[in-house]
Amino acid sequence: MALLKVENIAKTFGGVCAVNGFSMEIDRGEVVGIIGPNGAGKTTIFNLISKVYKTDCGKLWLDGTDISAYSQEQAARSGIGRTFQNIRLFTGLSVLDNVKVSCDYKPRYTLLEAILSLPRTIKGKKKTECEAVECLKAVGLERFADERPGNLPYGMQRRLEIARALALKPKVLMLDEPAAGLNPEECVELVSFLKEVIKRFDLALIIIEHRMDVVMNLCDRIYVQDFGKNIGVGTPLEIQNNPKVLAAYLGEGDD
Repeated sequence: MALLKVENIAKTFGGVCAVNGFSMEIDRGEVVGIIGPNGAGKTTIFNLISKVYKTDCGKLWLDGTDISAYSQEQAARSGIGRTFQNIRLFTGLSVLDNVKVSCDYKPRYTLLEAILSLPRTIKGKKKTECEAVECLKAVGLERFADERPGNLPYGMQRRLEIARALALKPKVLMLDEPAAGLNPEECVELVSFLKEVIKRFDLALIIIEHRMDVVMNLCDRIYVQDFGKNIGVGTPLEIQNNPKVLAAYLGEGDD
């Protein structure tokens, strides 16, 4: 069975079908892209897989376990890590503390132990910091550990979000428009960086992206959404030559 299997999930909002019977499979080491025009249902798919929304129907399996009824917290702890379209960092915390927040998802000491500063508390805090530093090293931000996120360039803030997601030790990493706001040179660096992340952490990557240079150079397989429906699945080359995709996504008509 695939690492993540999505079977016929759907979601309707006030009579509008945002996602209509979406299915997908992905394994470790694979990169899957989800593309389509604005309003096609891409982020809704992310929200359904990460359990931000409950599915109206359909099933989700992660590493052989049915997670269809999981809460958002359960999904995250089980191995679904994600970023959001809009950067969501804790601006009042340091770069390091932003990552430590995710590392703290497993309790390592009790409240009483923390109040009394008992040895298990000291050991737990040290382990959390070490894990957070390792995540920052993985994205090249360790030298900015004491900075505030707002002092970082936009591209580095995106990397910080990825570091925070990696702190959850995900099996599947989901990135919502990671190239937004990046220049062409930064996009090339992003593709190289993400390939290294996939290899280093042995995970599957699902990406929503409007930058076709990123999608075509990174993805093994692409799913194309239009008005909540999937209209094409294939390799980058197959998608580039799919008449339905050209008509719906690229605005080219069928002659």
